[in-house]
This record gives sequence, structure tokens and C-alpha cells, in this order.
Amino acid sequence: MTHALPTRAFGGFLFDMDGTILSSIASAERAWTRWAERHGLDVEAFLPTIHGVQSVETIRRLNLPGVDPVAEAHALTEAEMLDVDDVVPIGGAGEFLAALPADRWAIVTSAPKRLAEVRLKAAGLPLPGVFVTAEDAERSKPAPDGFLLGAERLGVAPEDCLAFEDAPAGIAAAGAAGMTVVVITETHRGMMDTTHAMVADYRDLAVEWDGASLKLDHRV
Repeated sequence: MTHALPTRAFGGFLFDMDGTILSSIASAERAWTRWAERHGLDVEAFLPTIHGVQSVETIRRLNLPGVDPVAEAHALTEAEMLDVDDVVPIGGAGEFLAALPADRWAIVTSAPKRLAEVRLKAAGLPLPGVFVTAEDAERSKPAPDGFLLGAERLGVAPEDCLAFEDAPAGIAAAGAAGMTVVVITETHRGMMDTTHAMVADYRDLAVEWDGASLKLDHRV
């Protein structure tokens, strides 16, 4: 772990999905590799850019001639929904989520809702009561819109929320929303330079609930 876990109490926990509570990297990169090869992109250079943002935004910023970002993103989603055999939970995520009151946590993801639901089911993780997906937020991460909407739906002030993230775009989004951030590093391929607390996964984390607020702690 780098930097200490936050010691204050929070009104709600918000989680990114891919790379934060489950790993779908292999599935996503297979689909995106095929797509990039069809469009003549440098796959090795391109793949690191796909994580943490909406597919349509990833395609749009390439400015490829004759390419409809919306149609291409839809086709990629359909391909990824058929490829979930190796989607797995991040270590300890299932137990950690199960320890949270159902009305005090949310998922805020850049994935479309149908794909998010398929991946959560494949990983054996519960659907949240508050679910913010690509269809809900006006602007994608790194804009704070999704996290702000998640806090609003939980009925918790953004500054009273703890966000769990793994990707730079999501970390920036949660920070812009005024939230404290914990970075999950299980799927990282290298070190991240960040001032936020970092943990590999949830296996050494515990949560304390006093009926009004949540506190993060080390498992004993």
C-alpha cells in the first residue's frame, strides 16, 4: 500500500467497475485488438488508451475518416458481451461489497448498462441499488458527472463519499467531484504516481458501519 487509508467516516462508497471490482481486461483487449487491427492502428500503443473511458469517446478522439463512433462502439459492446469467460472479481471484492449496506454504495462505470450487467453476473458480483452507467452521465470520465450523479442518487454529498478507482480518467473524475479516492491496483501493469491511497485489492480491507456512516479499516 502507498499512502495511508482515509481514517474519516463517509456517507457512501462509490465504485468504478472494470479494474476496480472486477477484471475484464482480457475480454476488452481481445475485442479492441481485433477492432484496432481492422483500422490499421498500432495495437500496442492503442490498447492502454481504452481503459476508464466510454468506448464512443475512445473512438471519437481518433478522428478516423469514414468511421461512425456510435455504431462502432455499439458493435464493440456486442462483441464484449459475448466474451466474458475470463471476467473475474478483484480479490475480496464480493465479500467487501456484501458487508456494505445496500443503500450506501453505488457503481459508477463508463460501460453501457447491458455490458456492465453481463460482466457483473460473470464475475459473481451483485447488481447495485444505485447504478450509473454510460447512458446516464452527460460527460464521460474524466469529467465528474457520473460520480456526482452517483452521490446524488445515494443522497450523500460528494465530499462525504469515498470513491474506489483504478484508471487515471476515473481517479481524475472522482477528484473533480470532490471525493476522497482509494486506488485499486490489482490490474495495474506498472507503478502509478498518485497522492491517493493505493491497495492491491479488498482482501485486507474491512468496513465499519455504525448505522449512520462507513469507515474503511484494515482487516484484523
